[in-house]
Order: sequence, then structure tokens, then C-alpha cells
Amino acid sequence: MQPLTITPLADIPFIRPDDNLADILLAALQKTGIALENGDILVLAQKIVSKAENRLVNLATVTPSPAALELSDKSGKDPRLAELILRESNEILRTRMGSVIVEHRLGFICANAGIDHSNVAGDGNESEEWVLLLPENPDQSAAEIREKLEAASGKSLGVLIIDSHGRAWRIGTVGVAIGLSGLPGLIDERGWKDLFGYALQITILGAADELAAAASLAMGQAAEGRPAVHVRGFPYPLGEGKLKEILRPKDQDLFR
Repeated sequence: MQPLTITPLADIPFIRPDDNLADILLAALQKTGIALENGDILVLAQKIVSKAENRLVNLATVTPSPAALELSDKSGKDPRLAELILRESNEILRTRMGSVIVEHRLGFICANAGIDHSNVAGDGNESEEWVLLLPENPDQSAAEIREKLEAASGKSLGVLIIDSHGRAWRIGTVGVAIGLSGLPGLIDERGWKDLFGYALQITILGAADELAAAASLAMGQAAEGRPAVHVRGFPYPLGEGKLKEILRPKDQDLFR
């Protein structure tokens, strides 16, 4: 089996709205000395996708609603941020001072609707006035980037967009998949044999999330400036995956 290698791409510039991420990635691959091969995967931090798609919002332009003012009182969040959290969420699940847990409109559970202050700035304004929303449709974003990379390289590739999420029963954030194209979200191992010939009964592997967590280690979380990595040796065949397949249906969710 080919070893799994995860290589941060060199010289990714600060991304601006309407930047062509595929061209930037191709240039970074060349600078890093990587020629794409069939089965390779590019893993991208959500921030650079959101910035390229101009998902920046200046809080000075946001007028809080009565519901946002109420959420602000309960959470201690800026009322303008509370308004954006409401707009980006299907449902507010838990609230306490300093924390708002929601079902994002994309279907997953996360804090503050995935809205980010860190490593975000807008031209001509104080950086703390700007926040960054998640991509409108991360699966589509991944598919569009993949299409351009495949057209330029002539190779069959995967693209994974990841974000940092907390977990209900553990401390610390980990990278998770929020958009994917060209690779599976899940690997169903039911019926596979273990070392002793026993057929697995319930094992469904979260392959996209496992790769997201590994890639996140290579990217870092602060000032590392490594928002994209190249992956070679993914141990499963590429295929068409979607975010929806990873999300547990509400009728199977025992913890809400």
C-alpha cells in the first residue's frame, strides 16, 4: 500500500474576493515541486474558499433584530454577530455565556454558525469589524475547484474543504469535512472480514473526516499560513461523495 503523505503547499498568498483558487493552487503545487497524479486530493481550509467567494461581512453593516438582541443577552455575543448567527442557522440548540451551538443551515452542528473572526480582515476597516461566513455551498465549491484542476492537469482528483469544529464530549477542535468532491465521505465496511475472518457488522468509516483531521494538523490553526495541503496515498478509491452523507439524520440523533 502506498504511504499516506500530506504536504503543505508553499507560498499561498492572502486570498481576496474573486481570486481564482484553482490557479493559485496550481502555482503553489509547482512551487512545492508536486506534479499531480491520479488519485491525489487537495484539502483546503474553509477560510480561503470563503474569502474567494466574498463571504466577508462588515459588522458595521448589520442591524440586529429583536431575536438577535435576545440571543446576545443570553450569550454575551455582539448583537450584530448574533444576528448573523441566526441568519446562518436552521436552529439554535444550546446557549450559554460565550457559546452558541446551532444547526447550521448546511445541516451540521457547530458553534456560532461557523462564523470566524480569526485571520480575517477587510480593506479600509478595523479588522475586528469583519467576520467570515462559511461558503454558501461547499460541495459545489469543491466540485468547481476540482473541475478546473482536473482540466488543467488531466488527472482524476479529489477536493476536500475543511473547517475546525469542537466535539460534544471532548475538549479541543479538530478538522472536519464541510464540502467534498471526487472522494467518498464514508466507507461502508460492513461485511468486510477482520484478521480472524469475522464479518464486520456496523463499521462505517468517516473517511473524509479522518482525512480532514490529518490535514488540519499539517495546516495549523494560527499564523502558520498553510491553508492548503496535497494528499497522496488516500487508502480508498476516489468516488463521488457529498456532505449530506456524513450528517446523522435527526431521527438517529440521540443527543439533541
